[in-house]
Amino acid sequence: MQAHFLPWHTEVAREWLGAKERFAHAWLIHGLAGIGKREFAFAAAASLLCESPLKGLACGQCPACGWVAKGNHPDLKRIRPEAVAVDEGLELAEDDSGALEEVVTPESGGATKRAPSKDIRVEQIRALEPWFNNATHRGGWRVALIYPAEALTTISGNTLLKVLEEPPPSTIFLLVADAPDRLLPTLLSRCRRLPLATPSVDIARQWLKYKDVQHANDWLAAAGGAPLLAKQQSESEKSPCPDWIVDLLTSLEQNRPLDIGTVADKLSKSSAKTWLDALQRLSIDLSLSAHGLPCRYYPSMQKQLHSIGTSERTIAFTQLTAWLNEQKRVAGHPLSAKLFAQAVLQRLLQTCKINTSGHK
Repeated sequence: MQAHFLPWHTEVAREWLGAKERFAHAWLIHGLAGIGKREFAFAAAASLLCESPLKGLACGQCPACGWVAKGNHPDLKRIRPEAVAVDEGLELAEDDSGALEEVVTPESGGATKRAPSKDIRVEQIRALEPWFNNATHRGGWRVALIYPAEALTTISGNTLLKVLEEPPPSTIFLLVADAPDRLLPTLLSRCRRLPLATPSVDIARQWLKYKDVQHANDWLAAAGGAPLLAKQQSESEKSPCPDWIVDLLTSLEQNRPLDIGTVADKLSKSSAKTWLDALQRLSIDLSLSAHGLPCRYYPSMQKQLHSIGTSERTIAFTQLTAWLNEQKRVAGHPLSAKLFAQAVLQRLLQTCKINTSGHK
């Protein structure tokens, strides 16, 4: 992970880090998903640990910066779910098996296969105690990065709360969250908040072009203005508007039958959060169209959206957006991923007053 601030966060970081003498022991860094909050927190940790900071920011040259870059600074801990650690390239050791979930896969013939946890477990918080009890390596700060903070369970969150109530000396906790409202209220009360703003369209577009992202405007729109998310999607998707949404909107516009089973089967093979996010954006675009306003997320589908998003359905589209938000809270544990996707698609079709046979 990079140890420098993104262009749209540099000035905020300088101002924030410039008041270290009044620094809180726990900070909650929050904002829109995909704007670089995790990168901000990591760069902040590097700056706090740097031995020769330049205008408050990490110099990138001192021994401390070298250790941070290599991921082995003794005064820096990253606490995140095992699944996130794996995505970041960490190989989980065999002797960590007791900490991993056991799942059965058809390919294994009934044998168990360890799956990385998606939660921050209480054992991870408790394992910090010996670290707290030792003096810092260079006599400065120690920093604990916790992300995403929403992955804290009730038990691990309460365990962290006890630590924050009597914080260890010379220790700063940096929690990163997309949705602070999903954290324990008592935990929130122990943190100072640092909201990070979404960059302007011009700055985000310039950054995407610098990163060689083609059709930057469309990718940025599909990502809701979040440049890192736009870049990630441009590397993993064929187009800003997913093919399955194009097919769905075309079917709705032309009043053609839609095989939701086939679509649901495709969606069930990907992250529920990803396709629910896409459907939420689609629902908002339909609501905007119903009010006669330009689409925000999928401008390339403006014609189809205006055809479907008629004014008599404004309330229905607003209700659909709220309902989809509720589904995201349970999306991680559906009994059947395909049935869950079918139910969500069926609700969308009902809202658009179209059934699976293609009749309004």
